[in-house]
Amino acid sequence: MSSPTRPPQPGIRLHVDLGGDPRPHRSAKIEAHLRVDVAAGGAPTDLPAVQLAVIIAVDVAESHRAAVRHALPAALRALPDRISFAVLGGGPEPVRCYPRGDDEWAVADRDERRRAAFVAGSLPLHREGPRPAGYAAWVAGARALLAGRPVSVRHLVLITDGSSAVAADNRLEEELDACAGQFTCDVFAVGTDWSPDPLLTLAERLHGTAEFVDDGLGPAITAAIQRLRRVHTPQLPVEVTVRPSVRQVSLSEKAPRPHRLGGLPQPGRPHCWSFPTYQWEQGRRDYLLTLVADSDTDPLETELQFAMVSIGDVHAPVTARWHLPGHAPPHAPAGAESVRTLNEATRMRKALRQGLIALREGRRDTAKDLLGEAARLAVRSGTDWVLDEIRAVAHIEDAAGGRVRLRTVDAGTLGPMILRAGSRPGGPLAEAVGARPGPRCGGCGTPAGSEARYCIACGEKLL
Repeated sequence: MSSPTRPPQPGIRLHVDLGGDPRPHRSAKIEAHLRVDVAAGGAPTDLPAVQLAVIIAVDVAESHRAAVRHALPAALRALPDRISFAVLGGGPEPVRCYPRGDDEWAVADRDERRRAAFVAGSLPLHREGPRPAGYAAWVAGARALLAGRPVSVRHLVLITDGSSAVAADNRLEEELDACAGQFTCDVFAVGTDWSPDPLLTLAERLHGTAEFVDDGLGPAITAAIQRLRRVHTPQLPVEVTVRPSVRQVSLSEKAPRPHRLGGLPQPGRPHCWSFPTYQWEQGRRDYLLTLVADSDTDPLETELQFAMVSIGDVHAPVTARWHLPGHAPPHAPAGAESVRTLNEATRMRKALRQGLIALREGRRDTAKDLLGEAARLAVRSGTDWVLDEIRAVAHIEDAAGGRVRLRTVDAGTLGPMILRAGSRPGGPLAEAVGARPGPRCGGCGTPAGSEARYCIACGEKLL
């Protein structure tokens, strides 16, 4: 079943499609596809640069100075006027390199850009000696610095070659919890010695992207800052208020970027959860909402509201009914197909990423099975980029059947592919997904296609 699109506040439309009518038991799972459309309306095309603060942090060893020697000055010279910025370099701990002196922030103009680009040529980088402090130190340094800059959009650009990674950076998860809601982060990996996992963790938890940049680091930094300026709403929580029988709530962003969202309980509102989201541009977002409910005291075959989803002043209910055991609903809810597609996209990305990890670790049989599953799901959804990634490491013998034959590859080249599998932006679902089912014969109940006019079984005219 599907809720109607509600008359929205200017610029926002919210639609909820239920994934299926659940069977009653103590831990029934209810899934819904949330579709959110944001229109810029009367807002300016670009956010004024004065509302942005950006830290460019360079976590690179001296041996990789060539990767940033020209790119960083070029990116600094391309900063828009009036943006607040700072540059951090590396040692055992992150070091503020620009601006120098007592000022924590520089505001870009012609002279500031020129001075920053000049200083970037002598940026301190990791050298032989004390082990770098780890990614947690970079995130903590950014949080402390950004706390003193109360602007609309606060962002960290972390350039890393992996030299700050430590075997067990136990502080990273704790520090990421402290950074929730404080700023966002894009990670650019250079060189070949970094591990994808912590970079993907940084990008997911801080609502950004992680990507490998072999060449063109300067343009990549500039493009990231330009994307920040297209932000229409810097922060917009999705609130979910549930009925008491709902025991668990989770929300995941599926498009434009895959993110697992953390829910925050609301003081004084025991059944309300807030899921912060960031960097809302004009366009569409897709979310998967999952509720776990107890049906013990609920009536059967009765329309029930399990949750209310709110974004700003826009609200939409999540409604379903418990069906009698052994009684199938007359037809699948309108959103069943879109929820299935969201779940398949998640499984496809997971199979691709885990298959590449298995291949890097030499577990070829596991890699073959996982990459075959990713190919099967990719051909079902028409996701060509996944098939292209698989072709780089395997011959696809039968995509629909999930059969691939692995190539011989250098394990050291797989890191960039693992990053793309975990962080590459994806487009919204096609509008055809989640369309209402076709007509059904009122006499014999046989389903029909959307263009049908007469029942193929009994010949009765379809209503």
